[in-house]
Amino acid sequence: MIAASLQDGTAGLLALIDKAESVVPFTGAGISTECGIPDFRSPGGIWTKMRPIPFDEFLASQEMRDEAWRRRFAMEHHFGNAKPGRGHRALASLYRNGKVPGVVTQNIDNLHQASGISAEDVVELHGNSTYASCLDCAARYELSWVRQQFAAAGGRAPDCPTCGGHIKTATVSFGQAMPEPAMRRAEELTRACDLFLAVGSSLVVWPAAGFPLVAKKNGARLVIVNREPTEFDQIADLVIHEDIGTVLAPLISH
Repeated sequence: MIAASLQDGTAGLLALIDKAESVVPFTGAGISTECGIPDFRSPGGIWTKMRPIPFDEFLASQEMRDEAWRRRFAMEHHFGNAKPGRGHRALASLYRNGKVPGVVTQNIDNLHQASGISAEDVVELHGNSTYASCLDCAARYELSWVRQQFAAAGGRAPDCPTCGGHIKTATVSFGQAMPEPAMRRAEELTRACDLFLAVGSSLVVWPAAGFPLVAKKNGARLVIVNREPTEFDQIADLVIHEDIGTVLAPLISH
C-alpha cells in the first residue's frame, strides 16, 4: 500500500514498529543525502559524472589506483564533515530501545556508527570508505597515512609497507566479491525479523536487493521509505514516497 500522505505514512510506520518485536533497517544512499553525501546512482549522482573504477582495473593498473585515491581525497569534504542525519538518529533511537538488533546498510559513510549504533551491529555490505586496508594481508591503514604517502609520492598510490600488496579503501568495488561474513549476518537478521524497513535504497543492486524478498517470503512485514518508486513497491505492506528524514524524524524520541 502506498501511503496517500506523509501523515498517513508516518502513522502507519509507527503502528507497524509498535507491533514488531524485531525491526531490521536496510539502508541505502537516500538516508545520507541530507548529510551532504551525494547519491551515486540517481540522476545527477556521482556515477553519472564519472565512470566507476572496476576492481579488476584497480588491480591491473597503477594509473587506476592513483585515480581511485585522487577521487577519494577529492570527496573528503563530503565524507569527512558529514554528521548523522535525522534518519540515522531515528534508527539509532530504535536500536537503543531494543527494537533494532542490527542495521544492514549499502552505505560506506560510517554514519550509522557515528549515530550511536555499535560497529558490531552495523552490517556493511559494501564496506567502509573511512579507512583503508591491504588487499593481500588485510592490514588496516588510516586515510591520513595514505594521504601523506600519496602526496609525498606526487600522487602515486602507496603499496603496503608490510607485504607490498595494494592498499584500497575498505569498500567493495564493481567486480569485487561481496564480504561473506556480512552477507551471512544480513541474512540471519533478515530471516529473524518481523519488520523489514528498507530506507533510501533503489533496491536495484544485487545480491543486496534480495533481502526485502527474503524477509517478505519469511513472513515479515515490508516497509519501503524512498523518494522514488522501487521494483518492490507492489509487494510492500507500506510504501512512503516522502523525504526520508521527515518520515523518520518522529522515531527519534519514539
